[in-house]
Amino acid sequence: MTATATILESITVPEAEGRAIPDAATRDTIGYAPVHTVADLEAIIAAARAAQPAWNALGHAERARILHAIADDLEANSEELAAILSREQGKPLDGPNARFEVGACAAWTRNAADTVLEPEVVFEDGPARAEVHYDALGVVGAIGPWNWPMMISVWQIAPSLRMGNTVVVKPSSYTPLSVLALVEVFNRHLPDGVLTVVSGNREVGAVMASHPGLDKIMFTGSTEAGRRIVESSARNLARLTLELGGNDPGIVLPGADVSAIAENLFWGCFINTGQTCAALKRLYVHDSVYDEVVDALAGLAQAMPMGRGLDEGNLLGPLQNQSQFDIVRDLVDDARERGARIVTGGEPAGDLGPLFYRTTVVADIEDGARLVDEEQFGPAIPVIRYTDVEDAIRRANASEQGLGASVWASDTDAAVEVAKRLQAGTVWINQHGALNPAVPFGGTKQSGYGQEFGVAGLKAVAAPKVISR
Repeated sequence: MTATATILESITVPEAEGRAIPDAATRDTIGYAPVHTVADLEAIIAAARAAQPAWNALGHAERARILHAIADDLEANSEELAAILSREQGKPLDGPNARFEVGACAAWTRNAADTVLEPEVVFEDGPARAEVHYDALGVVGAIGPWNWPMMISVWQIAPSLRMGNTVVVKPSSYTPLSVLALVEVFNRHLPDGVLTVVSGNREVGAVMASHPGLDKIMFTGSTEAGRRIVESSARNLARLTLELGGNDPGIVLPGADVSAIAENLFWGCFINTGQTCAALKRLYVHDSVYDEVVDALAGLAQAMPMGRGLDEGNLLGPLQNQSQFDIVRDLVDDARERGARIVTGGEPAGDLGPLFYRTTVVADIEDGARLVDEEQFGPAIPVIRYTDVEDAIRRANASEQGLGASVWASDTDAAVEVAKRLQAGTVWINQHGALNPAVPFGGTKQSGYGQEFGVAGLKAVAAPKVISR
């Protein structure tokens, strides 16, 4: 890479050697991603295993110093990284989108560097003492999604590097350029073999899950794909962290101040145009405030600018790929056919581009409709009326998934009591989807297992060792 070359130029390959990656909004080709094979994966894992002992030997302090230097470099290149992300994934530069995601990459990298993980004394009686120490696992395989490709990759990469592991990253085939760009900045500061991207197809990902050279698999994606990874990992007994699909419920309690919660409700549903695992996917609203909530969400949906991500001022973008567009369209059409009321949206926004779908609020809908029971992963929220809080809790818990949930109320003590009864890895009060790099995050039920972030996240990519004396 020359001094004047861009990051995008440094990560793309000639057309004859790669796979065309389209702009999510326009479908024009951004560039060509390398197409790695299983043979490439074998060589990459071998290099990662060879590099791991020396990387681990540097110690925590030196690895933390390097991670801080990487975070500085991410911030220095934030505009170009955000532009690549915006084009490939579709999310706008502004709002809680592309610039926000790149900033989160730097923040989570710094947190991984600064989080303290000391040996834990678990027993002490006179001269007898037992401590738990945390060592590197070896090589971590990180398989990421297309919705937050940079940020979620950092969730996997940064703690793994901090603990002395080397990492092999497999990005989604929809968004490889974003992850290649991220890793290019990381690798300005890392020894060869410590962090490598394998940009391949599903076959490459399947081989990763069962590869004997990987000691840990971290995966964010669908529940179906997570099950396949669990099955494959039985061959090598790799440790697993799985953050899988979610159908997150929200419950608005009677007496809620709708004007105070409306904007947080909206972004809980529609951040990243609804393409977020822990977005609010079904909203149960008490009859006393139902119409007010529906009207508030519809007003915000109609006012929120949607369009091409690189155009300043837009806050919502397209669906990232045709498959996801089809899912959203089909679920909304099914709701309409069942007699649900489409308050706003409910149709493609073809004037904006081929994969844009108007921000949609659906009212007068019940459990059993596909839009309620299935994860839409897009800009459509079903709003379900209830009259009894006990019934709302039961319906919220009826899903097989349990990633996140939220309770919305003026009485926060009452909200906490409801939150304690919801079956989810995280329950938010008067917000939804807000994450903190120091606070553990993970799912329950069929939304996966294992936790990320903070001390829990470091432990998840480490091998506990008990020393007794």
